[in-house]
Amino acid sequence: MRQPVAPSGEQLELVHGDRRAVVVEVGAGLRTYDVGGQARLDGYARNEMCSSGRGQVLMPWPNRIEDGSYELDGRRHQLPLSEAGARNAIHGLVRWVAWTAAERSDERVVLEHLLHPQPGYPFSLALRVEYALGDDGLTVRTSATNVGVDPCPFGSGNHPYLTLGTPTVDALTLRLPAGRVLESGERGLPGPSRPVEGTELDFRTARPIGATRLDNAFTELERDADGRVRVELRDPASGAEVVLWADESYTHLQLFTGDPLPDVDRRSLAVEPMTCPPNAFRSGEGVVRLEPGSSWAGAWGIF
Repeated sequence: MRQPVAPSGEQLELVHGDRRAVVVEVGAGLRTYDVGGQARLDGYARNEMCSSGRGQVLMPWPNRIEDGSYELDGRRHQLPLSEAGARNAIHGLVRWVAWTAAERSDERVVLEHLLHPQPGYPFSLALRVEYALGDDGLTVRTSATNVGVDPCPFGSGNHPYLTLGTPTVDALTLRLPAGRVLESGERGLPGPSRPVEGTELDFRTARPIGATRLDNAFTELERDADGRVRVELRDPASGAEVVLWADESYTHLQLFTGDPLPDVDRRSLAVEPMTCPPNAFRSGEGVVRLEPGSSWAGAWGIF
């Protein structure tokens, strides 16, 4: 009898020293990432369907589009409302499709997907995601090429939930070098940005998360000399630490403590690198305009 297919499709295991990761066929998602046998990613089991966006790739837009509608060059487009309760289109079009492993070794895998024109997004994109393990941790490189005949709007993001194995994130210290935050409305749509200084959302100096509820996009990111922004999560009790970095392609970071989600509920912290803010296809802010034949590329990682 044929063995049941895992809900997330083929499991692509990567190993480098004491680092382990599992990348999956469905959505090119990152299911697990461990260091020294300790989870650094709040993932899901092989026999489970991905929930709450865990480790998913968010293209051709991250986060939400209000009412699923937007305009480009005077033409209106209507996307399916994939977040029906809030009347939004959320997290792109490739989270639940099959990707192909084009290159693979013990420490590295490249997945590809051709996004064909469809209602609401009548454009063609060749998408590529590379996961690689090394002494410097996990590196994720993403690229998109417009292989169609018309210009298209594009944004990219990822949805890892970081963990240090604690029951909640409340006692963990967070350092988030971001100077501004977007207010989050009832439908998860952004309001105006404001300085974090003097608010409970100022984590520029590391401090405990405590009871702070996070579901906000942050920007005005402070970068190190290499151009990377680094978000640091640390457990004072054990000294364990996990760091997520993103290059200059990513202008926003969405942080989410998962309070309304029973399967998260502050057990882990989503740190989502995004190339644009929520609702960007409506506002136009940060949207990459890909002309036919042109490409975008970016990188982020976890150490």
